[in-house]
Amino acid sequence: MDNTSTRRDWILHLDLDQFIAAVEILRHPELRGKPVVVGGSGDPTQPRTVAATATYEARAHGVRSGMPLRTALRRCPDAVFLPTDPPAYEAASERVMAVLRDFPVRVEVWGWDEAFLGATTDDPEALAADLQRAVRTRTHLDCSIGIGDNKHQAKLASGFAKPAGVHRLTSDNWAAVMNERPTHALWGIGARTAARLAGLGLHTVAQLAAADPADLAARFGPTNGPWYRYLALGKGEAEIVTTPWIPRGHSRETTFQHDLTDRADIARHVTTLAEHVTHDAVEAGREITKVTVKVRTTPFQTRTRQSTLPAPTTDPATIIRTALAILDRHDLTRPVRLLGVAVDYTMPPDTE
Repeated sequence: MDNTSTRRDWILHLDLDQFIAAVEILRHPELRGKPVVVGGSGDPTQPRTVAATATYEARAHGVRSGMPLRTALRRCPDAVFLPTDPPAYEAASERVMAVLRDFPVRVEVWGWDEAFLGATTDDPEALAADLQRAVRTRTHLDCSIGIGDNKHQAKLASGFAKPAGVHRLTSDNWAAVMNERPTHALWGIGARTAARLAGLGLHTVAQLAAADPADLAARFGPTNGPWYRYLALGKGEAEIVTTPWIPRGHSRETTFQHDLTDRADIARHVTTLAEHVTHDAVEAGREITKVTVKVRTTPFQTRTRQSTLPAPTTDPATIIRTALAILDRHDLTRPVRLLGVAVDYTMPPDTE
């Protein structure tokens, strides 16, 4: 493919390779080249804990993010299991984003391990290589970079670039690269939606792109239906938002190794979670406007109930009292395997 370009605007998607595992290997260099799985407390014998990430060596044995650690242990008995350490990952991510901001690009952070970049250049591949080199030199982390006309294309392109590569996917080569791929290859179409599309005879990106928008709207709703076809055509948002992301709320939850059946024990855990989210709100300088309690019972049934507070507050007693009142609205006749308390925050005036 001819990648010669004139100076124009591009969207780049930078994705840090096996980020959490890579951060851990920097701290434990003796593990480089070995299968490593990060998740929970690092004990794969504990029930109901899942892998946050795995190195490529572990992935070669079929270990995947979100997989129960017990399953990961069966698939890769020689793997090294490590506990998660969110503060370390956040610090590493901030170092990477600081590197990106030293370049003449607009940076939109999408998480610990990824960011969209807006750039005006006549050689996006050279810019991507410079970014990779700088990230590697200053943080010792590798990244893959996708180049596109919009975020959708760039996001998919970074997946094609892994590991530590650069790939361009634009309107010029979209059909050649994407048309024969299954619909779930698109960013925003999951396995369930792909199955529903397949039920309509729409198996590939090309078939979805050629579908009748009105028929899709009738089947999937006036917003989602046409949107799926929009994705299949390679369309997507191209605006880079550089303002810092401000969370609208926060949550804490606990999955228990053994199911809870005692009502007082359940209430005690909800009280602790409510105390934690209130403390988090104070630390963030935010006030709480709504409280939600999540209860997951066996066999894996999840219900949420919520209440809006009369006035914004960070008073622990108010949040605890509200959370316990919400808990009373839940059916606790079945064993409880997970409890969660979430809160909504007031938003700063200039973000409303």
